[in-house]
Amino acid sequence: MNQPSIVAKANGRAPYIVGIGGTTRPGSSTESALRVALEHARELGAHTDLFGGEALAALEGYSPEQNERSEGQRAIVEAVRRADAVIFASPGYHGGVSGLVKNAIDLLEDLRADERVYLDGMPVGCIVTAAGWQGCNTTLGAMRSIVHALRGWPTPLGVTLNTAGTRLFGADGQCLDEQVKTSLRLLAEQVVGARSTSAAHQ
Repeated sequence: MNQPSIVAKANGRAPYIVGIGGTTRPGSSTESALRVALEHARELGAHTDLFGGEALAALEGYSPEQNERSEGQRAIVEAVRRADAVIFASPGYHGGVSGLVKNAIDLLEDLRADERVYLDGMPVGCIVTAAGWQGCNTTLGAMRSIVHALRGWPTPLGVTLNTAGTRLFGADGQCLDEQVKTSLRLLAEQVVGARSTSAAHQ
């Protein structure tokens, strides 16, 4: 893969990329895939933050009628509020995004009155893991629909990982499959590159 020759900058600064995803299982393939993408984004010059499975599992259920948010809920909302781009990663559960990840995404309703509403104009990378291609594909379609509803721009590449009978990541989180690693790195490049291109025209 050709490494981008220019470190991406958004408005004269390194772009800030927020990753949201994972499962309740420590070291899940979903969170490992997200970590690989964020690591490459950092190699490209971005600053990143990860809200993985442990952070998502600690969140209270989203309640639109509640005005007060917990510290964990505020952390996600504020991070996305400052972000230049976002990467979502979810397992495919029964053809759709997991409740754990969707609960975190629902919190972004708190951005509805911001100057930049929701994810308006932001590049958004989508990663899905599932035990079969049908679950991968239906969940990716659902995730892209969610991104569109939040006014974001899904990157051209959405990464789907079929985990059925295949070990894609080691105990240390390192990707064991070069093709998968290449796809995750390309997604990171599209997220960072899209943010850089958008900033250059602002």
